[in-house]
Amino acid sequence: MIWFSRLPDATKGILFMLVSVTSFSLMDAVAKLLGQRIDVSQVLFARYGGQLIIVLVLFRNSLPRLLRTDYPRLQWIRGMFQLAAAACFFIALKSVGLPEATAVADLAPVMITLGAALILKERVGPRRAFGIAAAMVGALIVIRPTGAVFTPASLWPLGSALCLSGYALATRYIGKSEPPQTALLYSGIFGTAVMALIIPFRWVSPDATAWTLIALIGVIGTFAQLMMIQAYSSGEASAVAPFSYAGLITASLWSVLIFDAWPDTYTVLGALVIVSAGLYVWHRETQAPRPPQS
Repeated sequence: MIWFSRLPDATKGILFMLVSVTSFSLMDAVAKLLGQRIDVSQVLFARYGGQLIIVLVLFRNSLPRLLRTDYPRLQWIRGMFQLAAAACFFIALKSVGLPEATAVADLAPVMITLGAALILKERVGPRRAFGIAAAMVGALIVIRPTGAVFTPASLWPLGSALCLSGYALATRYIGKSEPPQTALLYSGIFGTAVMALIIPFRWVSPDATAWTLIALIGVIGTFAQLMMIQAYSSGEASAVAPFSYAGLITASLWSVLIFDAWPDTYTVLGALVIVSAGLYVWHRETQAPRPPQS
């Protein structure tokens, strides 16, 4: 697609992020369904085992090249962050609604932006700061700190946000120096290996529906992660991160379509604030002046 290659890096990163969060929210809905039928450890094994199988099949001729990395320790750390983020979120889904859990986990962009400034030395200008602040206001409208969302169960998606920020910063640090398939391979190996040690002690026999969902979660999760890696590799973390708030919108959509759980007025209002803030940042990023061509 020639038109896509001509887009600014920030815009590419934003588009990749929007596709990623839509896919991840669908994966989370599938995980919530699966969590009602099998143990969370099996859900995680399906997520990363499916990813590992897909990567091994699709890139079987390139495996020696994909296993080579200049950041072996960082690859494993990134895999650990991702597994921990998914584990926290899937556990939360057993007792918290999908939109509510997503709203709490949406604190991640703030953590990512602060981490990008402190660790990666990225500049957080007034436009990005405004977009993040406005999106946070939208998330708080949904969460309503004095309401029922802030329960002990909310600590699980909060832990997911913290781990996701570590994953995003590690991805940004590696950047474009290594292909995204390398990250998929390492995180697949790490997640599958860790869960393989746990599930024998927590095994619940899946029924026919569960097996179908197991296959789906592996495919959707792999695609979503690939898109997120592309997002953080294409644009600066502090520019791309605010658009992960769009996952709150898509999570609400899946909640309605799959669980017949309609968002209330506060959720709709907060979603509108989040979308407006995201569109503003996107517009400002694409309209930013470019240096003259020599």
